[in-house]
Amino acid sequence: MKTLSQEQMILIKKIYRYVCLFFASLLGLIAIGGGLFTYFLYSPDPELPKLTGSVTKANIEVGGVKRSYRSYLPRDLAKGAPLLFVMHGSGENATLIRIGTGYGFERLADQYGFAVVYPNSLSFDWNDCSKVGDFKANGVEVDDVAFLNALRDKLHLEVGSDSKRVFATGVSSGGFMALRLALEAPSKFRAVAAVAANVPAADNFKCQPGAASSSVMIMNGTADPIVPFAGGEVNLLGLFYKNSNVLSSHQSAQYFANLNHLTAPAAATPVLTTDETKVERLAWQGNAKTEVELVVIHYGGHGLPQPYWRRPRLLGPSPMQPNGPEMIWAFFSRQTN
Repeated sequence: MKTLSQEQMILIKKIYRYVCLFFASLLGLIAIGGGLFTYFLYSPDPELPKLTGSVTKANIEVGGVKRSYRSYLPRDLAKGAPLLFVMHGSGENATLIRIGTGYGFERLADQYGFAVVYPNSLSFDWNDCSKVGDFKANGVEVDDVAFLNALRDKLHLEVGSDSKRVFATGVSSGGFMALRLALEAPSKFRAVAAVAANVPAADNFKCQPGAASSSVMIMNGTADPIVPFAGGEVNLLGLFYKNSNVLSSHQSAQYFANLNHLTAPAAATPVLTTDETKVERLAWQGNAKTEVELVVIHYGGHGLPQPYWRRPRLLGPSPMQPNGPEMIWAFFSRQTN
């Protein structure tokens, strides 16, 4: 057996040290990456509350396309109960919006007696009023207005819900979609609530509004890192949705107020002030049927404020107050005419 020379032994030791250094660096990067992931992206799921009903999965075919959704019906739900649509954000689904809202709407459904449906988008984004976004499936632009209208009619027949008390809310892309329903399907949806969403700016607007809209609530955080409260381009770290400009939250509310010929509010009304956040409400009114409301979550980030779940840090500050689902349902409950 040939003996290695001293130079060869030194070379082998150097290679060994380099290999060890490489793997140590790799493990360090993995540890750092895991730490960053945990800090910015991870948030434990909220505790599942004790509910009287159960969530079921179902499908509907609209325009030859199979669409899916989940629904929650409280036990012994009365005929003629209201129906609430809750729409998820970009790249999410019905399961994730249930978590993201802390099951808040199901808790309220048990308390006040209404049905909840969580529709699933077909593309990455809901096909809202924006020109910029991923709205196609298999190369064809998705007609989400037709899907949601058809699902509303289907559930009305199955559940026996009140056709005049159908409401829609959504977060982020789901909030943008709720605004489209307010503009293009006001006869189907009595009122909508858009969270972390604004009206697209003129160069990014593709909807065809009618003479009036549904009643509209907009609930936005002033520290939203994705949908700018003051208006501008929608993006996350400058990576997505280039040229997807939106109006400011105040301009968005005023857009619906102007459409419905409503009177501007005299001043903002304080709703809540804590060490973590401050909440103000502006309401535009002018007739008995339609109202517009802007809820300003000072220091709030991207998402629905609620006491059951804290959002990942990447989405900005996550105040546990106010109870967003409760405020939204209180707004919907007023829409009775």
